[in-house]
Amino acid sequence: MADHIVKEPYSSSVGDYIKAIWDLEGVGSASTKDVATRLLVSPASVSDMFVRLQEMGLVEYERYQGASLTERGRVEALRIVRRHRLIETFLLEHLGYDWQEVHDEAERLEHAISDGFTERLAALLGHPDHDPHGDPIPSAEGTLEVDDSFALSQAISGQRLRISKVRDEDAAVLDYLGDRNLLPGRRLRVREVRELDGVVIVEDEDEEVFVLGEPLARSIFVENGP
Repeated sequence: MADHIVKEPYSSSVGDYIKAIWDLEGVGSASTKDVATRLLVSPASVSDMFVRLQEMGLVEYERYQGASLTERGRVEALRIVRRHRLIETFLLEHLGYDWQEVHDEAERLEHAISDGFTERLAALLGHPDHDPHGDPIPSAEGTLEVDDSFALSQAISGQRLRISKVRDEDAAVLDYLGDRNLLPGRRLRVREVRELDGVVIVEDEDEEVFVLGEPLARSIFVENGP
């Protein structure tokens, strides 16, 4: 059975680091501390891996400044992200998983399949553009659409917005949002953003009101809409 497994060009550990750096670069930087927190490892382990990744030509690393992906590292990161998001979509649409379950399952599977399997999966799914949580799926060529969304916590009163995606790491958050149908595509109007505690109060098109604490508002990403 092992003869049929296509190995990754890099280990799953290397892949996890590359993907974490790619994700953190989207919010400014990939510091040793942030990567350690993301991957639940020690800062010393992260520093050692940063050096190794630099030797492999996947990152540029400067001590105390963190790491950033090289072009080669970015290509590898997008390849893994494509797999992950296609797997999530497949699990939800064909295997009966709930949307709060698919992230963790995809984390376990993303390093176990080949590029050929990935593209067959994409074809089976009809080449989707977005995963179940609203994140864009990188193309087979390694391109990714521009994402102009911003966290609901950064909205201002009176804005009319559309949910574009939600963060998928916390199953409890996804369960909460799913129960209230606060899903990608839903349109909202911001009634109030409280400076004191960061609470965001929104209403939908049926005037149903939702009071969202700052952590929840940070987990919902929106874009301007009618």
